[in-house]
Amino acid sequence: MKFDEVIMGRRSIRGYLDKPVPRELIKEVLSLAMRAPSSMNTQPWYFHVITGEPLDRIRAGNTERNLAGVPHSREFRTGHAFDGVHRERQIGVAKQLFIAMGIARDDKDARLDWVLRGFRQFDAPVCVIITYDKDLADSDDTAFDCGAVTTALVNAAWSRGLGCVINSQGIMQSPVVREHAGIPDDQVIMKAVALGWPDESFPANAVVSERKNVSEAAVFTGFD
Repeated sequence: MKFDEVIMGRRSIRGYLDKPVPRELIKEVLSLAMRAPSSMNTQPWYFHVITGEPLDRIRAGNTERNLAGVPHSREFRTGHAFDGVHRERQIGVAKQLFIAMGIARDDKDARLDWVLRGFRQFDAPVCVIITYDKDLADSDDTAFDCGAVTTALVNAAWSRGLGCVINSQGIMQSPVVREHAGIPDDQVIMKAVALGWPDESFPANAVVSERKNVSEAAVFTGFD
């Protein structure tokens, strides 16, 4: 694909085919992603790529703990809840997804199942956990760099016919993730990326999130 085709065509994938992703293809995607820029070339990121039985154990543990009401234990800071226009955008994409999936506002069972899909990594065949060294935990540059490489990852995956969705639900029960992914204690669990072959028949996969335009986001100074 051309660059513009990747950027304009990519969308978050929340439904996947039951089809394995070759290890060599994932390595190719990661090699591309790791060309992302980082502060002073620190390259703070690590990738824990999980599939098969270990991923199934993470799905089960996340689901059981959430249904049991175990408090979330996300390691990377969340900040306060969204408000104002940011909250409006959050609600807006949720409405798009619920309409696509035919989930009514008062359908509590369907809404719960949708939430649990996130904790199951959207039933994707592969999950990539992004981490960084605890020694860098007070560095905003590190979080910025890990965000950059994650964006590069999902775009590289799309260019190879794979789909992804960046999410936090899959890491909200960090002890489960840390145990079954074998993540060392000296790393901070930051984000999860579900990865696999898109299921084109899954309604939510057709959703294209609305974006603000350049005039709303950019300020040009010193131009004629």
